[in-house]
Amino acid sequence: MLGSYLKNSPFKEIPSDKRSHHSQHSHHPMSKQHYTDSCSSSRSPPSVAGLSTDCEDYGELVVLGYNGHLVNYEKGRKRSKFILTKRSAANGVKPYKKHVVKNPQNSKAVQDSALHSVSYTMSRNQAVVVEYKSDPDTDMFQIGRSGESPIDFIVMDTVPANQRRYNGEVTQSTISRFACRILVERNPPYTSRIFAAGFDGARNIFLGEKAVKWHSGEEIDGLTTNGVFIMSPTEGFTPASKPGTWYEVSVGGGIYSARNSRADPLKSHQMLNADNVLHDGTLIDLCGVTLLWRSASGLHASPNEQEFNKLVEEINACRPQCPVGLTTLVLPSKSHATPGLDKQPFVYIKCGHVHGRHTWGQKDDDDKRTCPLCLKESPFIKLEVGSELSFYVDAGSPTYCFSPCGHMASENTVKYWAKVLIPHASNEFHAICPFCAIPLDNPGYVKLIFQDQEL
Repeated sequence: MLGSYLKNSPFKEIPSDKRSHHSQHSHHPMSKQHYTDSCSSSRSPPSVAGLSTDCEDYGELVVLGYNGHLVNYEKGRKRSKFILTKRSAANGVKPYKKHVVKNPQNSKAVQDSALHSVSYTMSRNQAVVVEYKSDPDTDMFQIGRSGESPIDFIVMDTVPANQRRYNGEVTQSTISRFACRILVERNPPYTSRIFAAGFDGARNIFLGEKAVKWHSGEEIDGLTTNGVFIMSPTEGFTPASKPGTWYEVSVGGGIYSARNSRADPLKSHQMLNADNVLHDGTLIDLCGVTLLWRSASGLHASPNEQEFNKLVEEINACRPQCPVGLTTLVLPSKSHATPGLDKQPFVYIKCGHVHGRHTWGQKDDDDKRTCPLCLKESPFIKLEVGSELSFYVDAGSPTYCFSPCGHMASENTVKYWAKVLIPHASNEFHAICPFCAIPLDNPGYVKLIFQDQEL
C-alpha cells in the first residue's frame, strides 16, 4: 500500500513553502511515441491463447463478453485483447515525496509536466500531493475509457450479445477515463500489480474532496468513485479452479473488502492477508467492463489454436446427424468455414440434444419447442464454438455449452465460469457466459448429446 511505501522512504513530510523540486527529463512514458516503441502496440494480439515469440511478453488482458473480437471496432488500442510486452525502456513510477499544500493545482509537483503525482484533496484548504519518481525496475500499463495517449488499452462498457444494437456502444459509460494502472517487474518472475486510477495526460491523478480517502500519519490513500475490483481464483486457472473473493484495490495498491455499494462514501476493512498481485486467472472489474488476466506461464499451459481445431475436427469426423432432417452437422473450424443453415448445429438447451435447423414442434407464439427425442420443452438455439481460448481452464473437448446462449466449451471451463459471479451495477453479482456476457441460467450449462453418441 502507498502508506508502506511512504513509511519506508527516506524523506520527511515537506511543508508546501519548503518543498524541493525533483525534475525528470525523459519524454512522457505513455506518449504515442513510446506506445509505438512498445512491441505490444505494433502487432495485433493473437486471436487465441498463445503469446508471440518476437518479444518478451508478460501476459495478456482479455475482455469478457467478446468471443475473440469486438463488435465493429477491433483496431489499435481498442480491442478485445491486449498483450503486455516488456518495454524497450522502463516507464514505471513509485512514490517519492509527500507535500502538504493548500491548493494542489498550484503545487510544483502537479504543474511540472515531467513529474507524476497523486493529489488527495482533504478539505477546501488542505491537500496532500504525493510525488512519484521513475522506477527502473518496472513497466507501467494504463487502462481506461479515454482515447488519450497515456492509455495503453482502451475499454468500453460491455453489452450482452442479446442486447447489442448497431455498434454495441452505450451512450453513458460508468468506466473511468483513467481507470487503473498495472506495474510489472521487468525481471523474472515478472510480478504484476494493479492500482486504482491512472495518470492523465499531464501525469496527474486527482482525488477530489468527495472521493473516499484517508490520511493518518504517514499513510495516505484513497478509492476511486466507482472502484476497481479484483478476484483471483483458488488453485490457479486450472480444472481445479474455484472462484475467490472480490476485493477492492486502492490508488496506492491496498486491498479492501468490497463496499456494500460502489457509491458508498466510506472505505471498508483492509485485507492484510491479500495483495494487489495479478495471478493467472485474476479478474479485474472496472464498473462496466471485466477483464481476465492471463500470465505468460499460464498461457503456455493452455490449448493453442492447432490443438483446439483438432478437437473440433474430431467431433466433425464423427459426422453427427440431425435426428429429424438426417443432415450431417458441421461445427465451424479452420478446416470448415461457417456451415450453411442446413448443416448448422442447434441444441435444445434444457436437455442438450443436438439437431439441425428444423421446424418440428415450433409454435407461433412461443420460442420454446418440444425436443423430439426426450419430449422436454426447451428453447432451441444455435450452437457456437467458444473460440477465445484464453477463457479455457483446460484443453478439453468442447462437448458442453453455456445456457442459455449456446457457446460451446470444455466441461471444466463451463462449470468454472458458471460459478463465477461478476459484479453488475452498483451492488449486484451474476454469472455470465465469458464469450458473450449473457447472464447464465441455473445451472448455466448443459452437456451436448449428439445422435447415437454422447461425446
